[in-house]
Amino acid sequence: MKKHYQCILLLFLCNIAFSQDVVINEIDCDTPSTDTKEFIELKTPNPNTSLNGYVLVLYNGSNTSSTGGKSYYALDLDGLTTDINGLFVIGSDLVTPFPQLLFSQNLIQNGPDVAVIYQADATDFPDLTNATIANVVDILVYETNDPDVTNLLEFFNDAPGFELLEQVNDNGTNANPKSIQRNNDGTYFAATPTPRQLNDGSGVIFNPITISVTQTQYTEGETLDITFTSETNVTADATINFTLNNSGFNTSDYTGNTTVVIPNGQNTVTTSITLVDDTLDEGDEELLIKFFNLTSPYIPFNNFITVRAVDNDFVVAPYGKPTSPTYGIVSSAQPTGYYDTIDGLSTDVNSSLRNALQDIVADPATVKAQTYADVNTILKDADVNPENSNQVWLVYTEQGRAKLDIQSLGSSVGKWNREHTFPSSRGGFEEIEGSEIADGINVFWATDANFLDHAYSDAHALRAADGPENSSRNNQHYGQYNGPTGNAGSFKGDVARSVLFLDIRYNGLDIVNGFINATNNGLLGDLATLLDWHRNDPPDDYEMNRNNVVYTWQNNRNPFIDHPDLVEYIWGVNVGDTWDNSLSVTDFSTESIKVYPNPATNKLFISGTKQQYDISVFSSEGRLVLTKK
Repeated sequence: MKKHYQCILLLFLCNIAFSQDVVINEIDCDTPSTDTKEFIELKTPNPNTSLNGYVLVLYNGSNTSSTGGKSYYALDLDGLTTDINGLFVIGSDLVTPFPQLLFSQNLIQNGPDVAVIYQADATDFPDLTNATIANVVDILVYETNDPDVTNLLEFFNDAPGFELLEQVNDNGTNANPKSIQRNNDGTYFAATPTPRQLNDGSGVIFNPITISVTQTQYTEGETLDITFTSETNVTADATINFTLNNSGFNTSDYTGNTTVVIPNGQNTVTTSITLVDDTLDEGDEELLIKFFNLTSPYIPFNNFITVRAVDNDFVVAPYGKPTSPTYGIVSSAQPTGYYDTIDGLSTDVNSSLRNALQDIVADPATVKAQTYADVNTILKDADVNPENSNQVWLVYTEQGRAKLDIQSLGSSVGKWNREHTFPSSRGGFEEIEGSEIADGINVFWATDANFLDHAYSDAHALRAADGPENSSRNNQHYGQYNGPTGNAGSFKGDVARSVLFLDIRYNGLDIVNGFINATNNGLLGDLATLLDWHRNDPPDDYEMNRNNVVYTWQNNRNPFIDHPDLVEYIWGVNVGDTWDNSLSVTDFSTESIKVYPNPATNKLFISGTKQQYDISVFSSEGRLVLTKK
């Protein structure tokens, strides 16, 4: 509950308030229950005032002790100017009317925390900077039904002119959201949020304009209608300019007028935009409907409306998707002699075959490690949907999804993200500094078998996955996790070979039998399950193409895709046998063997000149069905 102080104290606060150049006029720190409409409103005594020289800093009040908290967000206000009412709103893209400056949803911590304005620079407040009372202009200590944090208040009370700070409660609920608002005398109250409106109801009353479209996705050649609606009827013709440009989408991609007029006495106008149907596969794009130079009394009610322009010139690959696999169409891009050094070796007591294989795929002289951010780019090519080049193919859920639907922030529903087939929490590897930067194929780290953290961004073991399904898998062992109910299981051999690759590539990782409860120990199960998955779902053209793409970035290949039999020589039925990948022999002989009946149902007879043959039977999809002498 908000605390009340004696009138003489409030008068003192009043004197402080009027001496300040810029104050925190309103804060909505908690918009139950999703925190998607948070904002901070600043106020200057005069309209159209520059905010140059100021910085807004947010502190996490839970890190209190004697420091007053640690910073988690700092925003330079240079170049910003308050509006005709002396207000400037910074908030998420779902705040209405639309903020003058955006920050991400769910940014503001609920409290007890602190928002401070300084005469300073944002570079003075990197994340986790201890709070300071130097150069303070305004302070707001706020909460969401939390107990007072005494040492937090005491710390900021030492700031000159702020001896009477209180911890202000927003007192909001799901049914009745509220914000903390400043009275003209410097006190605060909680009420329904009023962004871009003076808290006492005075000043210029704006007429917000809403952008609306009937759908959010159109295909090239189609026409979309954009409607602009003012909150109240306009009292003179209202000219509205807007833009559609966004990244690669520009004026060459559409036709139509981007200036409209709401006639005097009316409140709506509609215009039509036609997407140009060209013959180029530029990929799906998104246009951004954005107001341009909207003038008072009109302000955006919403803005930055995204509409997808689907490119109908996508490419269909000559090979099949994992649920309809093809074989032999995509050739391995391995260089000549890439695997020569493993010939004649075996998984003996010295693990000579295994070690020689690691020397190839972890060669520090040739292999490159990319950043985790680069993996997004890699997957768009490596996991491309063979039926639509503008989509990725999702492991586990076995479906295509638009490349544009990659998760960045917020909900993962309907989005795809990066799935570690070997969970990092089990492998004990983590993202390293700088890995959040996508710096491209020509910038990379040197690496070897002992750089375990490079497994975090190893594209051989990262797959495009449905966001919620990725969360459902979590860090379960394979065998515990078997994919969504009713799926075809087309991913099983793929993920088996990816985690077996990591076992060879990095020291400290091991595929084991059974399910190990402990984490961060480098162990993943279940080996027996993974061997079964590998045998029953052999590498197809999709996986070979993937291997080729990753090779262009990392300069190493997954040998169990190029030579699936290697799995048997390291973990399976051929352990101890000598590997010989000779591609030719000096002489050969042939003999006739009869196999009947064809087709076979329950029995298959084989007749030849020898007493014994080694027989391997494959299904039409390339699956190994039976091995027998």
